[in-house]
Amino acid sequence: MGSPGRGLVLVVEDEAAIAELAALYLKRDGFGVHVEADGGRALEAVRRLKPVAIVLDIGLSGMDGIEICKALRAAGDWTPVLFVTARDDELDRLLGLEIGADDYLTKPFSPRELAARVRTVLRRASGAAPAAETFAVGGARVDVLSRRAWAGDVEISLTSTEFDLLTHLLRHPGQVLSRDQLLSAVWGYAAAAGTRTVDVHVAQLRAKLGASSPIRTVRGIGYAADPA
Repeated sequence: MGSPGRGLVLVVEDEAAIAELAALYLKRDGFGVHVEADGGRALEAVRRLKPVAIVLDIGLSGMDGIEICKALRAAGDWTPVLFVTARDDELDRLLGLEIGADDYLTKPFSPRELAARVRTVLRRASGAAPAAETFAVGGARVDVLSRRAWAGDVEISLTSTEFDLLTHLLRHPGQVLSRDQLLSAVWGYAAAAGTRTVDVHVAQLRAKLGASSPIRTVRGIGYAADPA
């Protein structure tokens, strides 16, 4: 498993070479690592090992990564999940779905980038003590201190990434923010990582906010939170 100085990361990947490379670089980064190739065994490992983060391949045989993530979220488990996708059509499957993942990486990927993304996801999930701020645009509202969000009068569950993305949009009502700007502000990395990650998370936010969503797409540029 390695020496989990930063906590244990569960890698769910059925390609042995990729799993070994991911594990090697995560261990170098100070994480303990446990690898599973089977979806059912991965769910059991989450419950048994309580990892700090999960690196989850979408294209598993049998129970795929999307089903695993849905099962975790349905059970109230919000362990940060970083999806790994092999093809664009797998990423397309995530668009518009209320999955609850925190980040996405497309194969082939740099193992150094994978380790950096895991660190970033965990930083967002823990975070420094925020200021006591509330932002509301249209029917969407967030309380930064408690990290709670509402669609109208109904409280909704968001991943750490979804919460930070919604908060950033609500902080700048009416301002058009490019995908590159959102990647830099929310994810903390450059556009080279791929702006479709932003589109996936916006789709998930819209699904959760429903009719209360103030998020407008600005074609060819990015997104804005428009006041009612």
